[in-house]
Amino acid sequence: MSNDGLAAAATTAVEQCMALDPAESCVVVTDDERRPIGEALYEAASAVADETTILQYPPGDQHGEEPPGPVAAAMAAADVFLAPTTKSVSHTRARGDACEAGARGATLPGITEEVFLTGLDADYDAIAAHCADVLEQVADAEEIRVTSPAGTDITVTPGGREWHTDTGIVHEAGDFSNLPAGEVFVSPTDANGTYVVDGTMRPHGLLDEGQTLRFEVEDGYVTEISDDEIRAQVETAAEEVGRDAYNFAELGIGTNVGVTDLVGSVLLDEKAAGTVHLAIGDDAGIGGDTDAPLHLDGIVREPTVLADGAEVKLPR
Repeated sequence: MSNDGLAAAATTAVEQCMALDPAESCVVVTDDERRPIGEALYEAASAVADETTILQYPPGDQHGEEPPGPVAAAMAAADVFLAPTTKSVSHTRARGDACEAGARGATLPGITEEVFLTGLDADYDAIAAHCADVLEQVADAEEIRVTSPAGTDITVTPGGREWHTDTGIVHEAGDFSNLPAGEVFVSPTDANGTYVVDGTMRPHGLLDEGQTLRFEVEDGYVTEISDDEIRAQVETAAEEVGRDAYNFAELGIGTNVGVTDLVGSVLLDEKAAGTVHLAIGDDAGIGGDTDAPLHLDGIVREPTVLADGAEVKLPR
């Protein structure tokens, strides 16, 4: 992977996505496994703002684990933070507290050099425009139906919950985004039907051609899972939180037109324009009321999305 490529992607993140100002402070939070990306972001940020620091710590054991106290303090004290880490800090108190303190930031959970290069080689102003266009089509719909050639046919009810956009444009105090970005999503109050994942899903990564994972959903809960490994993950979580582990957590629509092929990274592939992703488990971080120790996204290729019966024009 060329350093020039990493440098260009890091510059997009710092200058276009974060709009870092020379008078601001910036902290890059990374871990032992993501150091090259952390260093690229540090170089790009320190070229803009003198008050730039980098903090590195050992990778956590699981997504959502709190970072060390000094890292949390640095995030809250900065104007801007960027967090390329192995395990996600998106849904941590440290991240939430930093944004409440007025920091704006982006997390890059599980980021690889390939994903960093692909996902940030994009025009984020254009992605934000695609997000706005999709949001306008779905925001007031009472029900959303998603179908696909692989057999998905599910109807979800937002139930008054707010749709969110992940645009990658993080310019106002307290703003937050994943990078790479590009999706419009909601945590619905109800869902019924079947969804068939034929794109990417952990722990399998990118599915082989013809391989599918099938999920049955009734009254907002996943009732059947065709895959043994995923079922075991959910059953383990259910030992801790009961039925909440089976919560139907999210409907998301990808809007990043820079992502033309799925690569096996959920972080990137769920943003691919013209795809839909559906998730099981935790939705407390995205406007729902379910706390669960997992959030499993599965990506559906070639979906048709209907908002109150009208076809949604998806970015391609």
